[in-house]
Amino acid sequence: MPRTSAGEIELQDFDQVASRETELADLTVSFLTFRQETDMAPILASLPTRSCQCPHWGVLTVGGATVRYDDGRSEEIGPGDAYYMTAGHVPVFAAGTETVMFSPTAEMKATNEAIEAFMAAQQPEDAARGR
Repeated sequence: MPRTSAGEIELQDFDQVASRETELADLTVSFLTFRQETDMAPILASLPTRSCQCPHWGVLTVGGATVRYDDGRSEEIGPGDAYYMTAGHVPVFAAGTETVMFSPTAEMKATNEAIEAFMAAQQPEDAARGR
């Protein structure tokens, strides 16, 4: 049986978000901590619909999130909630939010590429040059 825990996964520190992510079979498991309020809209803006097209299942353990969907609906997620975010969503995570999220790896790849491109663009020019 594939299994993991947060302590077994290397920490990726993105300043406002701490992420521990690994693959179990065809799912990506993400342990996420949002250190400050994080609106994913600017991060996901490079995707074709300007929203995440990868579905996510998870449990929010601390904090909260508001999730806006392409069809106009909005949902609130609070501590202890199990959730399912359908494709076409843009979440806003409150500062201090912690969640464990499960996502289909193939679909998650496009989202991760958009996040990585956004984070790289946020780096000062000198840091990008290795100075």
